[in-house]
Amino acid sequence: MADWNPSLYLRFEDERTRPAHDLLGRVPLDSVTHAVDLGCGPGNSTQLLAERWPGADVLGLDTSDNMIEDARKRLPSARFEKGDAAHWHTEKAPDLIFANAVMQWVPGHAALLPRLLAQAAPGGVLAVQMPDNLEEPSHRLMRETAILGPWAAKIAEGGRIRERILPAEDYYNLFAGHASSIDIWRTTYFHVLDDAAAIVSWVRATGLRAYLDLLDPEEQPHYLEDYTARIAHAYPPRSDGKVVLAFPRIFIVVKR
Repeated sequence: MADWNPSLYLRFEDERTRPAHDLLGRVPLDSVTHAVDLGCGPGNSTQLLAERWPGADVLGLDTSDNMIEDARKRLPSARFEKGDAAHWHTEKAPDLIFANAVMQWVPGHAALLPRLLAQAAPGGVLAVQMPDNLEEPSHRLMRETAILGPWAAKIAEGGRIRERILPAEDYYNLFAGHASSIDIWRTTYFHVLDDAAAIVSWVRATGLRAYLDLLDPEEQPHYLEDYTARIAHAYPPRSDGKVVLAFPRIFIVVKR
């Protein structure tokens, strides 16, 4: 895919940062010497770690050059490096491995997540938050627009867009017997947005990128027009003219 757009991603910064804040609130660590933020994006989640443990060595990793550049501007006190969560390995065991809204893009959770926990220091924590929204209209209609449009074959040839994450019970099974505590929960946020176009703007910075990047520039406006019409039908205005975007997410906090 093309590189991420930090400005577009941060158009809904408060809404995107709230799950990271909620995830961090359940991390059972009073002190942290070294923390790693996998998939740090533009540094909004990394900033939460630095603020909670101001004396800690905080490292943010991301595959996007654009995101890392913005993160360094946002938080000069932290370190940021280019790195892929799927293959990340460290010799310096962190007290906290934090992965907010990144693991849904990384396959192979059954092997990957236990391997990440094993890299944490004894008593350390792996904290993960992932969107669990592939069956919500926002994402179901991405697939519908792709299948029913003239670009169907082109998108199909692009391969799988995003794998489904595991059920919560399966994540428990990954860590049972290998952790001192396991905390798993699922929350649905209801984001109040201006209109259907705002929903499209939200997902265009994340999930919709995978579809648009497979299309030619002249095809993209037509896909967006079709998709926006479907979104407007699925998310009708409420009594005040606003729309409500339901956004379920799964949270996992595991302590070695």
